[in-house]
Amino acid sequence: MHRLFNPSDVSSDGLVEHAQDATAPQGLGFFHAKEGRPLATPWQVAVLRAQAVAKHRLPEGVVLDCACGSGIQLAAYASTLQRPVLGVELDEERARASAVNLQTVAGHAQASQAAWFLKSSVVAGDGCDPRGVQSVLGADVQAVAFLHLDPARPRNSRTHALEEMQPPLHTVLESWAPHFAPSPEGPAVLLDLSPRLTSSQRAEVEGIVEAVWPGIAKTWEWTSRGRGRVDRLALWLGGIASEGVARRFVRVPASLADLPLMLSTNEDETSLTLRHHPPKRGEHVSILDAALVESGLATAWFNRTGSDRNHRWAFIEGRRPQVHHDDVLQFEGQDEWLVQATGRVVELLTFALDQSTVDRLVEVALEHRMASVKLRFDLDPAMQPILQGSLDRQLRRRHGVREGFVARHPVGDVLLLCVSPTKDEDSPPI
Repeated sequence: MHRLFNPSDVSSDGLVEHAQDATAPQGLGFFHAKEGRPLATPWQVAVLRAQAVAKHRLPEGVVLDCACGSGIQLAAYASTLQRPVLGVELDEERARASAVNLQTVAGHAQASQAAWFLKSSVVAGDGCDPRGVQSVLGADVQAVAFLHLDPARPRNSRTHALEEMQPPLHTVLESWAPHFAPSPEGPAVLLDLSPRLTSSQRAEVEGIVEAVWPGIAKTWEWTSRGRGRVDRLALWLGGIASEGVARRFVRVPASLADLPLMLSTNEDETSLTLRHHPPKRGEHVSILDAALVESGLATAWFNRTGSDRNHRWAFIEGRRPQVHHDDVLQFEGQDEWLVQATGRVVELLTFALDQSTVDRLVEVALEHRMASVKLRFDLDPAMQPILQGSLDRQLRRRHGVREGFVARHPVGDVLLLCVSPTKDEDSPPI
């Protein structure tokens, strides 16, 4: 059974979870169904994605999101593309929230009388059932110009099978394929997938797509917000795939006023090789953006920013991909966004770091006139804030001027104390 919600007259009655999105303009708050807020796409990410879609030529028709959740991405498409949207959500309370959020965004944009808003709809029901959806729309049925799908997947799980996605990819694509508006570039589809997908699972996704639309253009996109993880993984298809781009990396800026940093390639993906070597003072250690490494674009970027080519990968998986190199990285523009930390090794610490040895680390840091040392290696989650807090308190009271971090060497039980480069340091080099 499907139920229609009209965004122009829907009520927020019964929706109790309301919050200001930290990435949205002040005053733009969104409603969420129970436990829906953690699953919602940040407004900044949704708008940047909508702006990227807007660069492509779409045919006439509606923007469809057949698992729209709280509708943040749906509202971003509607307001950015200035065209009607159709959201479908199995959970009725979440569908209502989606319609209310569309109303909120239109009101914030002073577009409550705009055609794109008045012709938009949200349907509570099965997103794999086009007939059921269209049955409640009546004469307002339009061809699909663009399909966005962000299927639900298991939470708090490092891995999962494609079969655990709901609604299933193959069912959605097969069901809606006959309803796309004709376009020379083919159907325009964006699959917003789990960032935990392996390369073999990405190949499975491509196989599902090929079964429906053989030979369709494809662009994989990895997105990062700079927090040491892959935030989004998406497959752009057909009318929104970028010509000559097989893989793309997008770094979302901290400020709404800044443009994202994008890197892309059409070259085949190559695997990074670990090269372990004895620890040594004087070499440089950099911890890069995990999504940059996952995208397969790290080597090309590193070759541009590092004056030497003799770099050695110490860790390539997890939240802190670590590379060792002989020269300082040379940043251009926004390059520094892609580095969690970089610095020169000044000490080799052969003791394990715990509450009984943190004072020893403070002593060594003070010898190098350090005012701040961040722990950039895996620790017990319960112990990390205790040790970091102790470091911060003790170093804050001294008169150091340098900043740095501690990384783990991949060979042996050795920690590396690194001093970060500074632009205006008048002291002699270490």
